[in-house]
Amino acid sequence: MTIKKRVLKGAVALLCGVALVGCGRLASGDDKASESKVASTDKDTVLMYQVGVPPENMDELMEIANKRIGEELDLKLKIQYIGWGDYEQKMNVITSSGENYDIAFATDYLNNAQKGAYADLTELSKEFAPEAMEQLDEAYIKGNTINGKLYAMPVNANVYAQQMFTFNPTFLEKYDLDISNVSKLADLEPLLKTVKENEPGVVPLTAGSGWRIEKDIDFLIGNSVPLGVDLNGDPTKLINPYVEGEGILPQLDTMHDYYKKGYVPADAATSQTAYNTDEDTWFVRSETQGPYDYGDYLLQRITGKDIQSKPFSKPAKTVAQARMANFVISNNSKKKEEAMKILNMLNTDAELLNGLVYGVEGRNWEMTDEEGRVRLLEGYQDPKSGYLSAWNLANNEILYIDEAVTDEQIDYKETSIKEAEESPLLGFNFVTDNVKSEITNVNNVSAQYTAGLQTGSVDPKKVVPEYLEKLNEAGLEKIQEEAQKQFDEFNANK
Repeated sequence: MTIKKRVLKGAVALLCGVALVGCGRLASGDDKASESKVASTDKDTVLMYQVGVPPENMDELMEIANKRIGEELDLKLKIQYIGWGDYEQKMNVITSSGENYDIAFATDYLNNAQKGAYADLTELSKEFAPEAMEQLDEAYIKGNTINGKLYAMPVNANVYAQQMFTFNPTFLEKYDLDISNVSKLADLEPLLKTVKENEPGVVPLTAGSGWRIEKDIDFLIGNSVPLGVDLNGDPTKLINPYVEGEGILPQLDTMHDYYKKGYVPADAATSQTAYNTDEDTWFVRSETQGPYDYGDYLLQRITGKDIQSKPFSKPAKTVAQARMANFVISNNSKKKEEAMKILNMLNTDAELLNGLVYGVEGRNWEMTDEEGRVRLLEGYQDPKSGYLSAWNLANNEILYIDEAVTDEQIDYKETSIKEAEESPLLGFNFVTDNVKSEITNVNNVSAQYTAGLQTGSVDPKKVVPEYLEKLNEAGLEKIQEEAQKQFDEFNANK
């Protein structure tokens, strides 16, 4: 990669773009099954399975991309999309059947890697993708290494995540509300009260069935199995945050208070209502941000509003972030080296990646006078002149930067990545063989209690003791004991 390409750093508002548009739609892969088989046996074509819905002009984008690939490699890339609702199930079928494919967006990465479904990339990446590997944050390597081996090429993007309270500027301006001192849930009280009393058609706090208010807890398996590390506590100890720490219990009390005052929808525990960010149906929502979102830039571009956010958790590099978007090579692939070369080029060639992520140059975007900066054109908004999402494609560090992103936002991105805290769980792979049934039972219990507690719909002082009793009956203590034993071994051998 040239020096010029190395300095063309940044990300765009496409981190979620196409992906979010496609979340509710299904793209069938069955109607192109025969086409996929042809592609997978073509000696010059590398087949990649991708999640989501392709843009209408996918053929045009791939023609441009393959022209560029052909200039560097004697190969072609075929991207086969499978819809969001079908992807995991269909990839499980493809994996279990031993179907020959080359690259895929990973699902259930740890288990599939341990089962031998994915090729070992430890040496392949060193030989055929050294440039791409150089640009990865060490957290990606730690988070994806299993028993000393690497099975994925992670997308270099939001290596850390931070939970934010995001505010609708319509009401901040209308009532001259000050959010400068907001850092925790309880700080929202006077703001929510103002909106509740003056805007009867607006939801003050958009809590729904998926709402979670945990603060600075990195969960071992997921928040439905309440075991994790308190990022403000002992880094060697796995706790149940419903028993220990300050991450959940005080906030459950606050949420219940908000629920009783009508700041939260009455049906919050079961509601799946979507409050569009560009509409004035909401006042405060929870959003996750990472460094390549450039603060509120992404939301501001999508909504056309001066969206403002305040963090309520630490920026943390976790296993979940390290595995957010992994590309793997099938262990059955006959073209492992070729697939690795393609992944390397996607992650290091700025011309190739930007052509896919922004769309057709001259129609969707153009370079500005400042090196590495782009201006979005009218074609960018045309659904017939589409583009691919960046967060689950390749290295965001080599994306050109939208001219709307400020120098201050770029500087903050750089420093925040360096300063973000690494979770103590990063690199720890919990082997669940001895507690699989207990994990299933705990998940079932949590499904009954979590939404009600998190949204404030039930009184935590009454319900938490009952929840804990059911968790222990389901086997949470056994899971904790097994996990802590393995975690102690992990820390001893670091």
